Amino acid sequence: MIDIKVPAVGESISEVTLVKWLKKDGQYVERDEVIAELESEKATFEVNAEKAGVLKTVGKEGDTLKIGDVVAQIDESAARPEGAAAQPATEAQPAAAQQASAAQATANGSSTATTAAVATAAPAVAKAAPAAQGPVTAVSNDIKATPVAAAIISDKKIDAGSITPSGAGGKILKHDVLEALAHPGRSPGKELFGRQDRREKMSNLRKTISRRLVEAKNTTAMLTTFNEVDMSAVMALRAKYKDKFKEKHGVNLGFMSFFTKATCYALQEWPAVNAYIDGDELVYHDYCDISIAVSAPKGLVVPVIRNAESLSMADIEKKVVELATRARDNKLSMEEMQGGTFTITNGGVFGSLMSTPIINIPQSAILGMHKIEERAVVVSGQIVVRPMMYLAVSYDHRVIDGRESVSFLVRVKELLESPDQLLFGKDPVKALLEL
Repeated sequence: MIDIKVPAVGESISEVTLVKWLKKDGQYVERDEVIAELESEKATFEVNAEKAGVLKTVGKEGDTLKIGDVVAQIDESAARPEGAAAQPATEAQPAAAQQASAAQATANGSSTATTAAVATAAPAVAKAAPAAQGPVTAVSNDIKATPVAAAIISDKKIDAGSITPSGAGGKILKHDVLEALAHPGRSPGKELFGRQDRREKMSNLRKTISRRLVEAKNTTAMLTTFNEVDMSAVMALRAKYKDKFKEKHGVNLGFMSFFTKATCYALQEWPAVNAYIDGDELVYHDYCDISIAVSAPKGLVVPVIRNAESLSMADIEKKVVELATRARDNKLSMEEMQGGTFTITNGGVFGSLMSTPIINIPQSAILGMHKIEERAVVVSGQIVVRPMMYLAVSYDHRVIDGRESVSFLVRVKELLESPDQLLFGKDPVKALLEL
């Protein structure tokens, strides 16, 4: 019998929470197969089977475990079930190496509200058996529905899991679908004006996010300055070149690359915005490691684009897509979360018109993007309609003075309204004339 213990995941972490079992007690597991998901105050990570055998669970979901505690046992002497052929670890778990690197990264550092790598499922080796003949529906195989109900679900694109079935054996009937359409967000039979309360244990990640946000408010002299930018030029440029850009680089031309480029030029002109306090010293950076705020399933995470000032527009877009996808799939390693010098957050994707973003300590400033909205503005004495976006920079006044914060934001605005300047960081004509 082999003991599977809670691994060390960082110098400052002494306990973790057993989030869920991915394999059941008494189930036969392969070597390196993921059996459980644990959560520390800094990250979620997985536990793998060290040997093939029958799993005996020790901890329960929701338990708080100390580092080194036994979370499970594996009986490696147990006979393999008939029909279960042994698979090489590389085939059974193609992400095992990824997990090892993520666990190592977790052990070597810490960050704000992060999530570690999650192994991907192994590709199917054998061909699936032909499906039984029957009516084609839009609901999954584990949800039963009558043909009429399934047709309505498919037509209206309803989440079948949100419908309460009333038919025999848990079958969804036509009436159930119509009831769900008539009362969206309310389960049939549920009291309309209910007063139920529901309590959930706060996760370690949420505790860390809460602590860091309060720390940022209490330990920095935070102020916010606002401006607005006319997005006409950027939007026209995207409309003109987006198809060629995607054909050439295999990625969409988004707004983030424009904002990242503009931010990097502005940071190099106003280095205090790219600095932070370390004890009695100010640490300045001659590079721009841009953190991008991403809303992940278990909380806000901020993966970092390293040396963004040296990347092309295509490289930035590719990195944004890669990091955002890994964040939403809970596959980010600790290393990818550390060391940012400045943060960009986009509340506009959720419809925010204006907000005051909070500093991602120990950084000294954060840029907030917002919703693009057509507004009446005055241009050359004429009232015209333009796509406008409010920009906000929250900054630590201990490091950054008002002149620097405002000038930084104005520079970002200038670069976005004249995107041709993003090539040199200045007006091409002025560069030609050396002005």
